[in-house]
This record gives sequence, structure tokens and C-alpha cells, in this order.
Amino acid sequence: MKLRRSARRAFLVAHVTFSVSWLGLSLGLLALAVTAATTGSTGAMEASYRSMKVFTDWLILPVALITLGTGLVLSLGTRWGLAQHRWVYTKFWLTLVTTAASAFALRPGVNDAAAQAVAGVPVESAARLIAPPLVSLSAYAFMTAVSVLKPWGLTRRGRKARSSARKPVDAEGLRQTA
Repeated sequence: MKLRRSARRAFLVAHVTFSVSWLGLSLGLLALAVTAATTGSTGAMEASYRSMKVFTDWLILPVALITLGTGLVLSLGTRWGLAQHRWVYTKFWLTLVTTAASAFALRPGVNDAAAQAVAGVPVESAARLIAPPLVSLSAYAFMTAVSVLKPWGLTRRGRKARSSARKPVDAEGLRQTA
């Protein structure tokens, strides 16, 4: 099934918008984590962790899931295919892994830190919340580069589909043109 031009464009705009939003949220989480880890002010630290909690509870997962969903629709509804080009396949798996890491690693860590900060308890290893947004930013920057450059060519499945899609040339129907 191929998407019509208008649908493809709409999904592409949504995919780029939510992908960039996810990158921006990760940059915001990194700034808040650095602030919380380096500030001497208890109020600033608590505000940073509470803001991070809002980001992870209400924004990160919906944005990640919409990015994943629009990417799937685009890959399945366009000539790129999900498993035909290595760059699409790589982006799919990286998006899946970063979505899972956001849900099962980042979010619980931020929730624990926010609960400790609100309770007035010193946050255990505040610096450990710097690494997840940093890793996410690196992954998103890599995926952005891969989207633009489209490296690595076809997968085995893509080569097989491409070769079977070619029509054989009928030698009897050919005529000399020059």
C-alpha cells in the first residue's frame, strides 16, 4: 500500500515535527539535569527535578510514540519500506530502543529523583540523570544524519524485492534504433 502524495506529506511533516520535538525535549532534560547536579540552591534543584518529571511524565512518551508511529506509516507507505533500506531499518530499531529506554529507564529515574527532592532528601547521584539525555541526543543526532544522508544501501530483502520487480526484456520485441 502506497500513501497518496498529500497523506505522505502530512505524515512526513508530523514525523519531522515530533522527531525534532523529541530532540528538543532531550536537550531541555539535559539542561535541567546539569542544573540540578551543579546548583547549590535546594530550590533550583527541586524545581529542575520537578520540571524533568513533567517532561518525562507528560511529553517524552507521547512524542516518542508519535514519532515511532509516523515513522512506521512512512516506511510502510512509501518506496523506502521498513526492511528494504538499511538506514530505515537502523532508524526504526534505534527509535524503538530509545522509546523503551525513555519509558523504562529515564522516567523511573527522574520520578525517584523528583520524589527525593520534594521530600527534602538529598538526591542520590544526581549526575546519573545527565547521561540518559546525553545518550538520547547523540542517538537523535545520528538518526537525523542518517535520514539526510541515507547511507548503506539496500538490505538483502530490499535487493531481492528490487530484482524481482524488474521486468525481463523481451529480445524479440526489440528493434534496432540506429
